Amino acid sequence: MSFGQGGSPWGPNDGGSTPDWASLAEASEARARKKRWMVISGAIVATLAVGSAVAWGIVSTNKSNENANKPADQLPSTADIPSEGKSGGPSFDATTPPPPLDPNDFINSAAKDRAPLNADSLFPGKQFTAGDRVYTKGATARTTNCSSVATKGLQGLLSSNNCAQVIRATYYKGDSAVTIGVAVFKTRAQAAKAKDQYNFDGTVVSLPGSGVPTFCRTTRCRMTANSVGRYTYFTNGGLTNGQDATKKDTVMFSLGDDLQEFTFQQIKRRGEVQASAAATSG
Repeated sequence: MSFGQGGSPWGPNDGGSTPDWASLAEASEARARKKRWMVISGAIVATLAVGSAVAWGIVSTNKSNENANKPADQLPSTADIPSEGKSGGPSFDATTPPPPLDPNDFINSAAKDRAPLNADSLFPGKQFTAGDRVYTKGATARTTNCSSVATKGLQGLLSSNNCAQVIRATYYKGDSAVTIGVAVFKTRAQAAKAKDQYNFDGTVVSLPGSGVPTFCRTTRCRMTANSVGRYTYFTNGGLTNGQDATKKDTVMFSLGDDLQEFTFQQIKRRGEVQASAAATSG
């Protein structure tokens, strides 16, 4: 084989075996474009994946508030909403109202017995009625000199127990009249002691006037005594015609008994009124 026939394999006159550089360059460019598109596509897919996660998060949040954005007719019924009552709610201890005030506390001591006290407050009006019996009020009087309206032993008894005042009132019906004298002390103990010590030696002086003549000064009369709270009350009853009273004088007896009961109720009422006022004022 001659040198001329052999030659270099890459020579220009290779007769078709020389590489096609243009085709190679085009193929290389195609591979480069393909690689760039793969990179771009991967970035787009990653971006879409992140976007989907965020969107799902928003949807999930809105899902929990879905009921809040519904119209009223689509909201759950009250039966589906938990009731406050089922949780028990706050509880409070039952309170017991304080016991009512005792009216006796107000008439047992001058410290609490502060309501106005005089003949008009104890013996109001012009008469009093007991059942079907009506008695007319005569004269009334009040004094702080207790001994001056008592006789004999009652004078000293009122003084020794520190009597503060005596309020007297006379009631009458027909020829019968009774004077009641209410001795007022500072305490219930003093009033009770005065009543217990009284042995009917002396009496409260009868009080004539206002249509009632003098009575029970020189004639025989009926005497009684009782007490409630810081009050001790004495009666002196008889006839206004100058005669001695006897057990046959039923009007005089009834008048004396009814007047004692009336006075007792008036004193008790003082306590009730004051207790009620104190409870109301708190």
